[in-house]
Amino acid sequence: MRVRFVLSQIGNGLRRNMAMATSVVLVTFISLTFVGAAILLQMQVANMKDDWYDKVEVSIFLCPGDSFAPTCAGGEVTEQQVEEIQGVLASEALSDYVEEVYVETQEEAFVAFQDQFGDQDWAQRITVDQMQISLRVKLVDPELYQVVADEVAGRDGVEEVVDQRSILEPLFLILNRTTVMAAGLAALMIVTAILLITTTIRLSAMSRQRETSIMRLVGASNLFIQLPFMLEGAIAALLGALLAIGGLWLGVRYIVEDWLAGTVQWVNFVSTSDVWLIAPILIGIGIALAAISSLVTLSRYTKV
Repeated sequence: MRVRFVLSQIGNGLRRNMAMATSVVLVTFISLTFVGAAILLQMQVANMKDDWYDKVEVSIFLCPGDSFAPTCAGGEVTEQQVEEIQGVLASEALSDYVEEVYVETQEEAFVAFQDQFGDQDWAQRITVDQMQISLRVKLVDPELYQVVADEVAGRDGVEEVVDQRSILEPLFLILNRTTVMAAGLAALMIVTAILLITTTIRLSAMSRQRETSIMRLVGASNLFIQLPFMLEGAIAALLGALLAIGGLWLGVRYIVEDWLAGTVQWVNFVSTSDVWLIAPILIGIGIALAAISSLVTLSRYTKV
């Protein structure tokens, strides 16, 4: 009997405030879509770091014969200088940072260069003698590049130390800033959703003030009186969350998986399984929005 009564109250409340309830659904949908997009973007950054940081190396370019770098004043790097630099990289001080060191000879550098630029006219005029010997260093933790760079940069025979990670950083910076923008918009929309849900529940409570008064007189508890209002907000927020999950799923399925992943095949993009992974979070945020709004509103407008 009580369950039927509560359900009838929810139905009446939603019918009376259909326009406001629809607004709550739409605002919650937009808010949670931004929240989900921000989470997916951060997951994309994490995926790319996991994939690419394992592949990046620190390249220590050794002095060619025609370098103007101060550390190359003695001319082309000597075998003794190469051994000294290798000794530094293999020292106990860097043992926790350096995983592997590989010497790339001029011949190997030439082959790699031709593989990359061989179809260009200017590249075909490059000779083996113009290539540099380099040391390719695989780091245990690519984030600690500077420790290794500080140890070898400025030594005789070292022309330049290049961290390949720096090539990726601008891309990560763009993605991180996009995440911040999405999170900022999400926060703004969440505040809007809370205000709208609060207004909707308040109007619903005011429109049923007479019924609430009668329920008070016959001894109904606070929970029994407030429950229909709370469930109205929760249902609207839940519908908004489900729409957001559906929108994100469609976006990832048809834009990311079907189009973007087919166009840019060297990036491991987020997938629809990641959308399902964050779905409980979005539903939880939606329910929390309704709960906070209900607690704030009902404590004031259902008192008689």
